[in-house]
Amino acid sequence: MSPVFSLFDKPMWRRRDCLAIAGLALNSGSVWAQRPGATLPAAQSLPDELARALQNKQPLVVMVSLEGCVFCRQARQSHLSPMHRAGTVIVQVDMRSSQAVLDFNGKLTTHDQLTRAWKIAVAPTLLFLGVGGKEVAERMEGAYLPDFYGPYLDERLVTGRKML
Repeated sequence: MSPVFSLFDKPMWRRRDCLAIAGLALNSGSVWAQRPGATLPAAQSLPDELARALQNKQPLVVMVSLEGCVFCRQARQSHLSPMHRAGTVIVQVDMRSSQAVLDFNGKLTTHDQLTRAWKIAVAPTLLFLGVGGKEVAERMEGAYLPDFYGPYLDERLVTGRKML
């Protein structure tokens, strides 16, 4: 018998170590789920947020999210929050939210009304907005394979910059 299997032949080893491993696994999962910095600022004034993005010669990236959406959380944690921390102007609009936001026409509306006006039915959806709030790259709708999400996002940003 190999040495690895002989370690588990002892009942005390198995019980104690299995409990320890299970505890570590549970803790590491909760740490991952509560990882700091995996949030995005809520859109408050689209004209101001767009002006900041254009000042950096970038499109404004708007993530339309839905509370409890695991794909939204994954996109934020893996790609959007790190980009935001690095200086890309990204804001979040929440479907079904009554949070107030100033639209591109200077009118007060809600996040939910914006998602309806933009005809968004899938979360997450990323919009890439340029001058006047016009879309300058194809939307990213729904979940993508994790290995391809980053390259598709980069491609949209390059296209958006060219369209500015």
